[in-house]
Amino acid sequence: MSLAPSTPIIVGVGQFTERLGTPEFHARSAADIAANAAHNAMNDALSAERLRDIVDAIATTRTFEDSTPRLAQPFGKSNNFPRSIARRLGLAPRVAVWEKAGGNTPQQLVNEFCARLSAGEFRMVLLTGAENISTARWLQAEGKSADWSEIVDGGVENRGMGLHGLVYRYNVRHGLVGTPPYYGLCEHARRGRLGQTPSAYLQEMGRLFAPFTRVAAANPYSSSAVAPYTAEELVTVGERNRMIASPYPQRLVARDQVNQGAAIVLTTIAVARELGIPEEKWVYLHGHAAVTEREIMQREDLGKYPAAVLACTEAMRQAGVGTDALSFFDFYSCYPIAVSSVAIDGLGLREDDPRGFTVTGGLPYFGGPGNNYSMHAICTMTERLRGQPGAYGLIGANGGYLSKYAVGIYSTRPAAFTPADNARLQEQIDNLPAPPRAQRPDGWATIETYTVVYAKGVPDYAVVVGRTEQGERFLAMTETGDTQTLDELIQGDALGRRIFVRATGRCNRFALSEARMDALLPARPPALRESYEYARVERRGHLLIVTINRPDVRNSLHPMANEELAEIWDAYEADADLWVAILTGAGTDAFSSGNDLKYTASGKPMWMPLSGFGGLTARTRIKPVIAAVNGYAMGGGTEMALSCDIVVADEKASFALSEVRVGLVAAASGLVRLPRQIPKKIAVEHILTGRAIPAERAQQLGLVNRIMPAGEALAGAVAIADEILAVSPTSVRISMIAMHQASEHASEAQAAAAYPDYLDDLATTEDYIEGPKAFAEKRKPIWKNR
Repeated sequence: MSLAPSTPIIVGVGQFTERLGTPEFHARSAADIAANAAHNAMNDALSAERLRDIVDAIATTRTFEDSTPRLAQPFGKSNNFPRSIARRLGLAPRVAVWEKAGGNTPQQLVNEFCARLSAGEFRMVLLTGAENISTARWLQAEGKSADWSEIVDGGVENRGMGLHGLVYRYNVRHGLVGTPPYYGLCEHARRGRLGQTPSAYLQEMGRLFAPFTRVAAANPYSSSAVAPYTAEELVTVGERNRMIASPYPQRLVARDQVNQGAAIVLTTIAVARELGIPEEKWVYLHGHAAVTEREIMQREDLGKYPAAVLACTEAMRQAGVGTDALSFFDFYSCYPIAVSSVAIDGLGLREDDPRGFTVTGGLPYFGGPGNNYSMHAICTMTERLRGQPGAYGLIGANGGYLSKYAVGIYSTRPAAFTPADNARLQEQIDNLPAPPRAQRPDGWATIETYTVVYAKGVPDYAVVVGRTEQGERFLAMTETGDTQTLDELIQGDALGRRIFVRATGRCNRFALSEARMDALLPARPPALRESYEYARVERRGHLLIVTINRPDVRNSLHPMANEELAEIWDAYEADADLWVAILTGAGTDAFSSGNDLKYTASGKPMWMPLSGFGGLTARTRIKPVIAAVNGYAMGGGTEMALSCDIVVADEKASFALSEVRVGLVAAASGLVRLPRQIPKKIAVEHILTGRAIPAERAQQLGLVNRIMPAGEALAGAVAIADEILAVSPTSVRISMIAMHQASEHASEAQAAAAYPDYLDDLATTEDYIEGPKAFAEKRKPIWKNR
């Protein structure tokens, strides 16, 4: 077969494993391990010395250490992982790529760099990656230290952490942290579609993974010396196999405590011939594809993985083979559903297919070196195919939560390289139907799928994907300490069960009955307390003065303070004898500096009341609130002022949506309100720069009603409140309603043409009669607010 000289091929593969407690253990860094694997791969192709000057590109997968914003261990890391590895090998590649996170990335890098080699961009490419999580945790447990920090010069294409499309605040707030809860939801959804009981499905997962353990036991690069497990041993819960998240005991979950590295050398036919690399080492990429699944809450069936099935089907189409022609498989196997949803449900393979579903032994048994597992699979597949010339093998590499899938079909049989049309495939996935969503469900619903999350083998909380009676999908979790609900979920089959759900500021909560929900979250009648921890309240007749009382932190707010303020505003709205309120800050320096960033940075739990920042920014009110701004109003402080109906500022006051200066955005309504309350272009300038608006300028822009001398903002606010208190509270309240309704129309003409149904409400009040009557009798009206 005549092939283009630029046809890409694999010519070298290498792996390296460092096991604790062996004579070869030297507590190597991740870069050391990757360099060892790369050295082995270069020697496999020809020799590291001869290829050193030929490699003109290096690309690495991302370690767990660099995959999240939070530091995982205290021993340091490289600022330039690809160049750190290149330096150890004596390489000087002109291109270095630091790939984003994802278990799909090893195969995706092969796909990408085969295309770039085919286009003549490079002569030889080294792909590598590694993890040393096992050593890091061992050092910490032993109280020992290491220094893996490196500063390496040289250009690098750092593609970032790749968390976009995987991390959603809504999901995290509802207990979806880490991979086990996500996969547990998907696994139970698949079980429901198949109509299996929990016990029967558990046995099926054990049967699926038992053969993986036999492969891992025979693999010299496995992270530890493992003996094969029976299916029963994999699923029997015990001290050494505790539950992680239903339906998974520990032995069905990917093992990330490993010290493993793998590497691949890619080049072209022309360069391989030039260097004299034997043809029996050449392996061709016959077909490939990469497709991204939709976010988990947008998937029609959480137990299916259509993106992966589509990618596999397309790769086989390119290769001109079907599943019957494939001799070897390695399906990414972090959890059973990562295999079963693709191999069994998607491609129609039998659970007991004699070819098996892995060449490495799988992530729970061979080891799960973070994003780099599938590079080990490609290395082992290459060795298998060299030993059986002409055979075909499939690599399926999964990332995220059944989120991203890359596929490669390999063989020693010569084949031209075919570019993939991934955009066409992606369009098919993006156009699949998605269920409607309910962000804040309330009332009866049904469990679509669920998982119970364990802490050290003890049930901690449960997460459900539910459907409202209108068919809308939502997430909810159990209330802290609700062991009764957890026990009932564990003892039976929760799929399809009715639940009662209630939206709260922390998240949506669920219980198995309305009575249980009421017991867990008893309704508290809105009423003012005698005292608060983070605020002061003062009643002056029909006026309520609310003072944020955290002057030591410039009246910034954390979740507890937000909750207190939300409770105060609930009481204000419910109290018929309170007609006007004023919000101010303790002291004279700051109205509020917004979010308490020190609390946020502490890592403590974060939540927000449903009524928004300060209990105010997401609230629809029917009574007026006046902001008395003394000093700084920063970030959330400005957002609270924007949410008030009238703003009085002292001459020292200033306003700023300063969130961009600390890496945040003004999401508590500032991005919406400021461009509507002052000229849009001026608002955009201040939002994008975080620059403050002094009081005088704020008044010119219409953001401030009145400016008072320093320290007199409250007095000015009280003066305006007295004027409002002198008029009909009923008229004030209905005027507030009318203005709110008008704001929902696209134009003034539409708002003016709308039927004023609020006048019907006004006409039935006592104040509506009292006002004209007092006027006719030439006396001061006696308002009843009814």
